[in-house]
Amino acid sequence: MAHSTGRGMVPARRGEPLQRLLFGGVYGTVLSSALAAALDHDSGAPDSGYDALWILVAVVASAAAHGYAHAIAHRTADGREAALEAVRSVLTEWPLVAAAVPTLAALVGASAGWWSEEGGINAALAVNTVALFGWGLWAGRTAGQSWATACRVGAVDVLLGLFIVVVNVVSH
Repeated sequence: MAHSTGRGMVPARRGEPLQRLLFGGVYGTVLSSALAAALDHDSGAPDSGYDALWILVAVVASAAAHGYAHAIAHRTADGREAALEAVRSVLTEWPLVAAAVPTLAALVGASAGWWSEEGGINAALAVNTVALFGWGLWAGRTAGQSWATACRVGAVDVLLGLFIVVVNVVSH
């Protein structure tokens, strides 16, 4: 199905839910990893609960900003009303927030005293790097790529995670 814009037909966004899931997964994983690594270097006493709160605030704000920008861009493309579309678009950004759950869990565990803040951040970065491979592999296979090509996509996603890990190690 396509929508008429007066300038021709705009194709419907059939694969958009899966695209948003994959985009949100990668983006949310990278964002939460980078924030966790950065918050580990504050000058105050370790407070992983505070760090978890700010990561949650950042990913929710990022999801809202991305969803709103997406809705506005599509409003100009297909002429639909912006307010309702903006709300719908923001709500469809849930994968970005969900991708931060492993990082949040590691930091909340550290806040509960189950492990140190540094241990929680290291665990989050390791889990997130593996998750990035999974997101890339899934995206490649969903796009119809062979297993080898999908693994290469996953490996490129892993490079994003390794970049954060390396910067975190070097900055200590």
